[in-house]
Amino acid sequence: MLNARLFLLQRLSALVMAPLVLGHLALMIYAIQGGLSVGEILGRTQGSWFWGLYYGLFVLAVSVHAGIGLRVIAHEWLGLRRGLDAVTWGVAVGLGLLGLSAVLAVT
Repeated sequence: MLNARLFLLQRLSALVMAPLVLGHLALMIYAIQGGLSVGEILGRTQGSWFWGLYYGLFVLAVSVHAGIGLRVIAHEWLGLRRGLDAVTWGVAVGLGLLGLSAVLAVT
């Protein structure tokens, strides 16, 4: 039952990430072609609740998705049986904290 829930949760996180990735790529292409400097980009993102929410949701979805994915890899490739929950939570929380600190730095 746990594996079915994790499978579903990973697929749901992918559904959340897909439009966010496309939006991020479109934004990056726009910034590069528009010749925006780092300072100009930060000037547009700092103080913006929209970009904080956008990238905060992105970070949370990636953290869940990657944590579950690495759990499967650790089980299938490394043969790890014990500690799979610790691997999942460790990766998810670690990525979440790093990502959210980056989001806070630019918004």
